[in-house]
Amino acid sequence: MSVFSNLRKLGKLLSNIDVSETIEALGKLDRTEMYQIMKIIKSKSKEYKAPEIEGDYYQLARFLSPEEREVQLRVREFMQKEIQPIANEYWNKAEFPMHIIPKMAELNIAGLTYKGYDSPMGSYLLEGFITMEMARVDTSISTFFGVQSGLAMGSIYFCGSEEQKWKWLPPMQRLEKIGAFGLTEPNVGSAVAGGLETTCRREGDVWILNGQKKWIGNATFADLVIIWAQDEENHQVKGFIVEKDTLGFKAEKQKNKMALRTVQNALITMENCEIPEANRLQECNSFKDTSKVLKATRAGVAWQAVGCARGAYELALDYSHIRKQFGKPIGSFQLVQDLLVEMLTDLTAIQTMAFHLSKLQDDNRMTDQQASLAKVACSRHTREIVSKAREIFGGNGILLENSIARFVADAEAIYTYEGTKEVNSLIVGRDITGISAFI
Repeated sequence: MSVFSNLRKLGKLLSNIDVSETIEALGKLDRTEMYQIMKIIKSKSKEYKAPEIEGDYYQLARFLSPEEREVQLRVREFMQKEIQPIANEYWNKAEFPMHIIPKMAELNIAGLTYKGYDSPMGSYLLEGFITMEMARVDTSISTFFGVQSGLAMGSIYFCGSEEQKWKWLPPMQRLEKIGAFGLTEPNVGSAVAGGLETTCRREGDVWILNGQKKWIGNATFADLVIIWAQDEENHQVKGFIVEKDTLGFKAEKQKNKMALRTVQNALITMENCEIPEANRLQECNSFKDTSKVLKATRAGVAWQAVGCARGAYELALDYSHIRKQFGKPIGSFQLVQDLLVEMLTDLTAIQTMAFHLSKLQDDNRMTDQQASLAKVACSRHTREIVSKAREIFGGNGILLENSIARFVADAEAIYTYEGTKEVNSLIVGRDITGISAFI
């Protein structure tokens, strides 16, 4: 560029300011003030390049084996490619994207922690990371998978006979058969351990089931639903595999939900349903057996909370890079950075907690109380994280198109299901005090 060209540019610039006033003002500045002005000028001349977004700040994924890491990244790719573009649409419509089931089956991750029965066999830690990766994009999809792989398959795995396991688990692992888990009732939520209203009685080679179940995910399209009922004779809990189209069995979709709208929850009504003895879970003789399933899956809910929190944090961090106010990215503002660090602090804490819980589970050392504590802590902190994430979005945060509103709503469901915060707190409280506070 020529000298004359540079002079023309300078002249054009100076034409927009009062040169004499500018020189006079600059002359009054001390060395420190001049330094600050030069620093601002230089910073404005540099092109801002946002750092890579990473919610795993303590690099916990590095503790996975190379093979496990490959599975985790494969699930991440699936969620980003297949689910992220449609998540808001199906959540808003309150419909489930049935077309993704065969694609999910190709991941070969259902029933990961079960030994045998065509399971791919993996660690609870890997299963936790998979759950997190799903919830990081869409908590509804992770719930669908958790019901299938954890609650439904887990009921058969922990409480079924060998014949039942071989009949049902392989097709469920391939997602050829979709399962649901029917424990909660209209009048019995947290108090299920104290007794169920759904009853069963044996008549020859069949069992007669009567009652209702509520909030049963996947039940509107499931091929089989695990139903837990109280034996009229001895008042003990028994489990049953109730197949689709069973006479007297009706599943009605629950509408107008504010959370997990993609999940197809159902109100199930059973009127004199006849279930063959062959479909009674042969190794379930009391609620203690049911609890084995809940214990195994509660850690998964903690990981789900972590995933929801991580997704919200990463959305907020990304938004802080691209949203500009007063001519600058909002991520340059002190208050926004403070919010982001608060979120990351809580996220890292619950990630680390869930990580260690899964390690205990892999070592067969996890207790019910430890699982309950993780559920309490992770779901509570997730609630706080998604709220702060929404705050960073400002008014735009209430628009579904920005996704964060979906995370805020879904966090409410995580906070409640698989035992409320209060019930899980009392489980832990009983353990550390030796005194039961349950009524």
